[in-house]
Parts: sequence; C-alpha cells; structure tokens
Amino acid sequence: MQSLIQILYPPQCALCDAKTESDFGLCGSCWAKTPFIEGLCCDDCGAPLPGGNAGDLGVLCDDCMVIARPWSKGRAALVYKDNARRLVLSLKHGDRTDLVRAVGPWMMKAAEPMMTPETLVVPIPLHRFRLLKRKFNQAVLLAQRIAQLANAECCNDGLIRTKRTAPLDGHNRDQRFETLSGAITANPKRVAQIKGRKVLLVDDVMTSGATFAAATEACFAAGADDVNVLALARVVKDA
Repeated sequence: MQSLIQILYPPQCALCDAKTESDFGLCGSCWAKTPFIEGLCCDDCGAPLPGGNAGDLGVLCDDCMVIARPWSKGRAALVYKDNARRLVLSLKHGDRTDLVRAVGPWMMKAAEPMMTPETLVVPIPLHRFRLLKRKFNQAVLLAQRIAQLANAECCNDGLIRTKRTAPLDGHNRDQRFETLSGAITANPKRVAQIKGRKVLLVDDVMTSGATFAAATEACFAAGADDVNVLALARVVKDA
C-alpha cells in the first residue's frame, strides 16, 4: 500500500513541485536558495557571525553586546530572507502546517546545544482573538515537533498573551520592547509545571527579541530555573 501511494503521489519539494527522495524535504535547487545558519553564530540570539568556528562559545553580535538578554542562549535555523521568508509566511498565513515536518529537524539541530533531558518546551502564545482569526498558533506546532524530536515535554499553554498588541511590522526596537512589556504572563494553571524547570521558548521568527524577552520574564516569574530561546528564522541586518 505504501509503495502504491508513493507511485501515485511521489514525494515533492516542500516549496515547489520538483520530485524529492523523501517527503517533507527540499529539492536541490530550493535547498541551495535556503539561508541556513551554519558556522559561528551569536550565543544570545543565533544571528550568523563572520569568521570563527561553530564550536566557539560566548561570542555575541553587535546588538547583543548592548542589549541585556534575559535568557541564557538563543538559536535559529534560518536567516529570515528568500526561501526562509517564504517558509515562514506559508506556515503562518498560508495554512501550510505540513511545513512543520520539514523545518522541525532544522530547528532541532540548532537547538541541540541548549537541550537537556529536563527541558520543557514552551511556545510563544498568541492572543485569543488572533488565535480565533488564524485558527492555529504556528509556534505551538513548531514546539510540539521539537519536543517530539527531542523526546521532551511540551507545555502548549504554558504562557498567555494578556494584551492584544498590534502587529509589530514597521516598529523599531524600542517600540517593540515597549509594546510587549507586560503582554505575556504564565498560565496560572501551568505555573507548577514551569517552576524549577529549564525552559526552551519556541517561535517562528525573532526580530528584536522583544517577544522572547517578555516570555522569558514570564517564565522566570513563574519560577523557571533557566530559559533558552529558539526561532525558525532570525531577522538580521542587511539581509
């Protein structure tokens, strides 16, 4: 039956109609045009850095040298441009939830230095009105996939959006941090689950880090022992 299905519906690239060797992958052309973050990256936000080796620790980008990040480490799988932007927008606004199967292993590879057997994976929440409009939270789907691949625990509703914030497109860094201040809190029903845990926060995109910062503070307020952050894609300067 499986062989018949593969004959009738051969595996295709997640971004185009080209045939691939397996499901939920990219063809060679799309792979070459996808901006993976490899080599040296900022230890705080995951932005790619020139020179150095992938194993170098504690190296920071220019932004993280002047911005105090409340979390310990941050990583991302892709630079937010070209095919990475297509993937994010297709997942978020194009109902391409199947893309989670494709991007999950990439995110898991980026997350490996931050994962422990005790890690609790927590997605960045959507406000209930935005969730009602979109019908799903892409961060929850990504967090569930990461937890599955890492054999870790996932708390889908560990955090809550307490304020309905406007879209942050076009806002500068200071405006983003001001808008997100106090907008996220721990779910009272999940505080006991977060307390004393090492938390991995998951979202689709990191821009200024304001959303991750608000979520990190909420986790620490709930008693988390440590917090790291993971994004599918990282917005970087001049990208």
